[in-house]
Amino acid sequence: TLSGGERQRVKLAKNLGKKGSIIVMDEPTTGLHASDIRNLLNLFDLIVSRGNSLVVIEHNLDVMKQADWIIDIGPDGGKNGGEVVFEGVPMEMIQSSETLTAQCLRSSCTL
Repeated sequence: TLSGGERQRVKLAKNLGKKGSIIVMDEPTTGLHASDIRNLLNLFDLIVSRGNSLVVIEHNLDVMKQADWIIDIGPDGGKNGGEVVFEGVPMEMIQSSETLTAQCLRSSCTL
């Protein structure tokens, strides 16, 4: 059997030749080595450059840095979350947001 991450990567491979698709991925970097994450990010760029839309639910900061748009839901998990606490481009989040995600993203950047 395939893991959840492996199933998602198979889904990506199936959509490589398509145009105009909307692809939703949930934590696609789970279980990947850092070099594999870089390869996955390159694949994301290729998919988008071919006219597809990619929606990624992810906690990996490298994925967030490369995103065109971030929607941060919080402020916490469960009953203390579920609200949009930030929406915008990564640089705007780094420069002006005070959410927990923004703080983590800021600390991971070398400016």
